[in-house]
Amino acid sequence: MANLMDTHPSIHDLERRAKRRIPHFAWEYLDSGTGSEEARDLNLEAMRRVRLTPQMMKGLLQPDTTTELFGRSYTSPIGVAPVGLTGMIWPGADEALAQTAVSRNIPYVLSTVGTQSPETIGPIAGPNGWFQLYPPRDATIRDDLLERVQTAGFSALVVTADVPAASRRERQRKARIRMPPAIGPRLIFDSVRRPAWTIGVLQNGVPRFRTIEKYIDAASLKNAAGFVGANLGGTLSYDYLAEVRERWDGPIVVKGILDPDDAQRCVDTGADAVQVSNHGGRQLDGSIAAIDALPPIVERLNGSVPVLFDSGIRDGLDVARAIALGADFAFCGRAFMFGLAAFGETGAGHAYDVLQDGLVNVMHQTGCENLHQLRERVAPAR
Repeated sequence: MANLMDTHPSIHDLERRAKRRIPHFAWEYLDSGTGSEEARDLNLEAMRRVRLTPQMMKGLLQPDTTTELFGRSYTSPIGVAPVGLTGMIWPGADEALAQTAVSRNIPYVLSTVGTQSPETIGPIAGPNGWFQLYPPRDATIRDDLLERVQTAGFSALVVTADVPAASRRERQRKARIRMPPAIGPRLIFDSVRRPAWTIGVLQNGVPRFRTIEKYIDAASLKNAAGFVGANLGGTLSYDYLAEVRERWDGPIVVKGILDPDDAQRCVDTGADAVQVSNHGGRQLDGSIAAIDALPPIVERLNGSVPVLFDSGIRDGLDVARAIALGADFAFCGRAFMFGLAAFGETGAGHAYDVLQDGLVNVMHQTGCENLHQLRERVAPAR
């Protein structure tokens, strides 16, 4: 195989190849937002408006991207964000992402609605594994799930706050996405046209919600998606967060925060970090861009806890922009899935390499030896 950094030096290159290698319904799930997708596109547009002022004449630079978070040292402030239905997008995705996290020494967040169980992924990811909790409405299920995740070795819990109700996601409805996939002429036709994906499914099995299957009656497994809608999310409150805090022995991140008051109250309730995010533009089409919400939250929390970020990261420059505006860590979902769908496990690692190489290059171009100096390079808004 040719050097991927020569043939596919950008996340956009991986995106284009990914679209050609996965079925239409999988692409629609990965790429889509909600409504007319203004929020998804605004994330990218607002990111591009963040400009940096280079400083020159710095001599020989050796940029250091090492980042400490929750008492652990990571190679870079780049993490793999949680993505649902991972195995539908690319077979074996959760295992491949966990292995990438270990080889690159970055965090990987397994979603409650990913397609592999914490018992399988925990031993692969080790302390690089984090778990994203879609809060179960049933406290018994919640407590059992937290115990399973902790026993499996996950080092941090990411509580998702930004799904108070299922969004409409019109493109996904038209694509007739179901879990498990409904076998019919349309799916067969799509699959035959994507042989690498189909072979992967044959090797890994039909994608399922393996984390939550324990809580679904065997006769109802075909309606797993209905269980997700009826039993996960929609009831998260500060009281619920306080209960999770009592039951989880480790760092807690609250993900999906856009309002400074929400951020402060999460910290007051016991969160060890907040993650600024608008769910990749997949929940409220009228939402503000996540990058625009970042500076006010950083100012409000004033260093009391780490501030993490996702939504709109497509290259190393975007990582640098988020760090420059005060984020301590940047997470990407689509970028890593593009890499997986483009080249399998090799592609996931390559996606990280593209992001990391871009971040280091920005630090060279702006005269920064460490990540904190990026905050001194933000150009005034015009």
